[in-house]
Amino acid sequence: MPPTETHDRVHRLSRPDDQTDPGDCSTLLRRVSGPVADELYFLCRPECGTTDVAAQAESAYRAMLELLATEGTSVATVASETLFVSDNRRDLEVILDTRRQVLEEAQHGPCRPVTAIIGQAPLSNGARLELSALAVIPHRQLSRSVTEVWSTPACGCEACSRLPARLVRVGEQTHAHAGNIYGSGEDAFEQTYAMFCSGEELLREAEMSFHEVVRTWIYLRDMDRDYAAFNRARREFFRSRGIELMPASTAVGGAPSADAHDVSMRLYAVRSPELLKVEVMSAATLNEAWMYGSDFSRGLKIEDENKVALHVSGTASVDEAGRTVHVGDLEAQAERMLVNITSLLVAHGASFQNLVSAVAYLKNVGDAPLLRAIFHERGFEGFPCTLVEAPICRPDLLCETEAVAVLPLPGLARP
Repeated sequence: MPPTETHDRVHRLSRPDDQTDPGDCSTLLRRVSGPVADELYFLCRPECGTTDVAAQAESAYRAMLELLATEGTSVATVASETLFVSDNRRDLEVILDTRRQVLEEAQHGPCRPVTAIIGQAPLSNGARLELSALAVIPHRQLSRSVTEVWSTPACGCEACSRLPARLVRVGEQTHAHAGNIYGSGEDAFEQTYAMFCSGEELLREAEMSFHEVVRTWIYLRDMDRDYAAFNRARREFFRSRGIELMPASTAVGGAPSADAHDVSMRLYAVRSPELLKVEVMSAATLNEAWMYGSDFSRGLKIEDENKVALHVSGTASVDEAGRTVHVGDLEAQAERMLVNITSLLVAHGASFQNLVSAVAYLKNVGDAPLLRAIFHERGFEGFPCTLVEAPICRPDLLCETEAVAVLPLPGLARP
């Protein structure tokens, strides 16, 4: 596998004199070249020369199109798109309308829906949105490498009338990306269980099952109120379906894009004609999450036909006994969080140099400069990393980070 490449750009988007200047947008890209496909992990972040959300959205999506064109591809190869929004109720309609206009103009036709929308405020110079995405470019020419399947979600509400998933063919394997998955119910337990059922139904439309899910992201509108009920519902669903290999996962505070729901899910699954090589990631500095009632793996190592991916779950300042450590001390918590991530990576021959994407969640907005400084000092930088405001699963935790690292397949040259 050739080396991964990192490109950091700032785009000045030219506009006619009689139209609003959409401002600057920075992009950060990691390109991974494997034996059957190239994969682009990237983010687009408005530089906020303007506070106008439509202009910010236009700059982000035009920057995405420019990045893809520079890399020799188009929006048709985007497999997953995550949109972090400061305020869904205030801004989302404008953002999506701007997105539609920009992408339809580029494609000369309708555009796919956003894979996942989360109400989590980006902590970057007044940005009201940030876009994180993955594009997959197969080496073998296919008529369509990215397709969609649709199902009717279990919640049945009008806002969620059709639920899409993007399917990506990589070699002989199919990778499914889906988000904005909801469930109806009177409380968080019922909504969560129904949400997993909706995800299961969507996967069934793709001829897959929940046993093939390797990564989930859960967003709760009221973390303090609903986290325990969510954990109970997830455990009951997994037990009822006989799921023993627990996905890597993140569960944090975040506003679902549909007001009718208090919890939403994003998922990633892999279907393989041969047995997929999956290994649970563990570390000496952490206990297993299921020991304190959370049914997820600390991480999963997945060897597909193109690469070895290490999916590190949301990781915080937790010790070998599952206890929060360094209560009230952001700097110490961030250090322990990075120690835990390092331990998970090192156990599988990886380091921060192999990271291709990450999301960092911060409880208190005012701590952002300090967290960025710690990341810089520890070398946790140089790859697409989104920093957002979000409540963490425990009231005494101040930060949490998830990450993805990529290694070459065995027998190929290391990056």
